[in-house]
Amino acid sequence: MTTHHPIAILGAGLGGLMTARVLHVHGIEAVVFDLEADRHARVQGGMLDIHDYNGQKAIRAADLWDEFDAIIHRGGESMRILDHTGAVLREEHDHGQMERPEVDRGQLRDLLIDSLPEGAIHWGSKGVAVRDVEGVAGRHEVEFADGDTISTDLLIGADGAWSKVRPLLTAVKPTYTGISFIEADLYDGVEKHPAEAAAMGAGMLFAFQDDTGILGHTETDGTLHVYLGFRVSEDWVDSIDFTDTPTAKHTILARLPGWHDALRGFIANADTPLTPRRIDALPVGISWDRVPGVTLLGDAAHVMSPFAGEGANLAIYDGALLALAIAEHPVDVDAALTRYEADLFPRSAESAKDSADSLEMLFAPGSPKGLVEMFNDFDQQIAAAAQN
Repeated sequence: MTTHHPIAILGAGLGGLMTARVLHVHGIEAVVFDLEADRHARVQGGMLDIHDYNGQKAIRAADLWDEFDAIIHRGGESMRILDHTGAVLREEHDHGQMERPEVDRGQLRDLLIDSLPEGAIHWGSKGVAVRDVEGVAGRHEVEFADGDTISTDLLIGADGAWSKVRPLLTAVKPTYTGISFIEADLYDGVEKHPAEAAAMGAGMLFAFQDDTGILGHTETDGTLHVYLGFRVSEDWVDSIDFTDTPTAKHTILARLPGWHDALRGFIANADTPLTPRRIDALPVGISWDRVPGVTLLGDAAHVMSPFAGEGANLAIYDGALLALAIAEHPVDVDAALTRYEADLFPRSAESAKDSADSLEMLFAPGSPKGLVEMFNDFDQQIAAAAQN
């Protein structure tokens, strides 16, 4: 039997949840389907800086500002840039200006989940096939791994980089950017890993040598969350057995000769297994022709490398703007989607270009020189603006 829902969102990530929340604020029901067994099935690690020009606007549209303010990581906007020897090339402190406050991704996700009506999210619903409903323009059907099927008048693909919904709109797929990450956590940084905690600082860390870099953040509970990035071939991660953590650590550390012990310690002393992640991206400027009854948001629409810091912000902003467009055109879905996508395409293209340019700057000979020069240029622009 097929169950019908007027609005169905595939994916309970930040973007899908934000869409459902803003719709709920406007009295519009939406159902979210997610492949995870429940909200606790996977750790939602990492810190997010929520920008005042997009992500914070989404939070306000969701009427969740006070709840958001309560989970801000005070001090999290601090930032350090090191070279591979541990020398500090630039350091900024969090002055509480709220331009880019940091929050824990998992806490933000919990906030959004808790803001939705009971039963709005259907966990354990892995979409395996998405198709048009023959003879009904704009209606689509989603088949799930457990055999259940739904139909919907508006299908929103918030299902990530390898979206099942995207093929309804375009045949374009993500491709490898040339960068692979190794992800790890060190728990109780100050107590258990003081050298690494001192290198990380209170907020964000960038430490680079040419095409190798460490990006990390001190989380609200004191965990040191790190990504070690390399410019390597797409199949490089397949050459390492990451189920054998001691051997994987030895192999990775062999690629860091001359690095400071505290920086090497992010791998050597990690409390979690090392998790490899290839960084994939859709082409800059991806778009599609308007297809009735379906659209995309977040990584499903514009997955990009993380080096502009916009991924989560774009996802929740996409979700808020889509929901607002639907609320303004409640009986004309196509008009809502036309308006939403007219804003989506140029906005995401600009961010994707910034991200691709940042990748080339960071993982390049002489890095982190380019990053330091970029921040110095920002300083000069701010000083010049203050004089005018």
